[in-house]
Amino acid sequence: MKAFLTDDFLLQTKIAKTLYHDYASVQPIIDYHCHLTPADIDSDKNFANLTKIWLDGDHYKWRAMRTFGIDEKYITGDAPDKEKFLKWAETVPYTVRNPLYHWTHLELQRYFNIDELLKPSTAERIYEKCTNDLQDPEFSTRSILKRMNVKVVCTTDDPVDSLEHHQNIRDSSFDDKILPAFRPDKAYAFDKVETYNNYLDQLSEVSDTDISTLPLLVEALHKRINYFHENGCRLADHGLAKIHYSDISNVEANEAFIQIRSGKELSTKQKHGLTYIILIELAKLYEGKNWVQQYHLGALRNTNDRMLKELGPDTGFDSIGDFSQSQNLSRFLNQLDSTDQLAKTILYNLNPSDNEVMAAMIGNYNDGSVKGKMQYGSAWWFLDQKDGMENQLNTLSNMGLLSCFIGMLTDSRSFLSFPRHEYFRRILCNLIGTDVENGELPNDLDLLGGIVEDICYNNANEYFGF
Repeated sequence: MKAFLTDDFLLQTKIAKTLYHDYASVQPIIDYHCHLTPADIDSDKNFANLTKIWLDGDHYKWRAMRTFGIDEKYITGDAPDKEKFLKWAETVPYTVRNPLYHWTHLELQRYFNIDELLKPSTAERIYEKCTNDLQDPEFSTRSILKRMNVKVVCTTDDPVDSLEHHQNIRDSSFDDKILPAFRPDKAYAFDKVETYNNYLDQLSEVSDTDISTLPLLVEALHKRINYFHENGCRLADHGLAKIHYSDISNVEANEAFIQIRSGKELSTKQKHGLTYIILIELAKLYEGKNWVQQYHLGALRNTNDRMLKELGPDTGFDSIGDFSQSQNLSRFLNQLDSTDQLAKTILYNLNPSDNEVMAAMIGNYNDGSVKGKMQYGSAWWFLDQKDGMENQLNTLSNMGLLSCFIGMLTDSRSFLSFPRHEYFRRILCNLIGTDVENGELPNDLDLLGGIVEDICYNNANEYFGF
């Protein structure tokens, strides 16, 4: 029987252990997609207690607590922070075989040097120790990034954002790169007319553009792309259920845009057509800046109307969607490629049945101009766990070149999530080590160690060119 969470956690062969300890573990981290708050890094914040840094905003944990029967008062409600943590500690022992069990104990080890298991009998002691540690300067946000060997963080930022916190960080003595990423989803969120027009009024103000027509919307977004670029941005990101292909004409699209700007609802066809045209125009602008574009596809969001009304979005009531992806995605990418305006692209899927679809799709548009120009993105959200990571790595290996992969990200709102990179690296090294053990790969550390280093750091560093 093996001990739990030792130095060789998840590493089942000698070569896997060598690959991880000698090659993977020492690599810096480029966290190119996350939801950390730039203001927290700007202020070099120390969190008040363990609940604030660990549970606030973490809908992974919230879902587990609800499943275990914890009242919402102790999840997103008004219970004291310590009581919320104690309820989480009640839940943790029963998350076995969920990645939360691994992540929880990795994070306690890596940040707080706590080896004991979190459970009701240890909860109060762990809470007090960690909360006390968090007041130390070594646990400020910037210190945490340094301690975890994070070199680059890309946050997720709306086009109307002033980026003042990024500017302050850049002008400070902090030498890690904290960069914005352009997330324009609200520019084509047509479902709520009043909300959409209020957003465009904000965009009009920050871009100094009277957004009365579709070309003027594109002009305003172009101005914001230029502004983001001046402030270090090199990535865009989009969260979409799927790409809706449309052959709507520019005239029809502009008429639809004027219609919604006048406060009138759009038909489904008009919404899809406008979204498609806006995405095409944005993608061309990204390519002109040599940015990387990311598409997170397949989420079925806000499925629980009662809880959406009570708690709002991003509170743990989203799911895997079963949308058809391949045909319209191919049309979209092909339209950009046909004019040589297809930027470097990362495709993420949430439905595991689309693994092969995405891995095959990227091969259609690699043209030799850039190593790994088209990327099959790391296992995302519900797939961000051991089985999901192994499936993503195996599918990419079978249909593309694993050696060109740009590796892991946290996609997290928590400064305690960086051990997810370690989790991924251990899984990667174990897969390769197992192949060597089985005689399916040569025992060539120069080759395999170099590939591991590339996937963990070098490929992303070269690909993004920060």
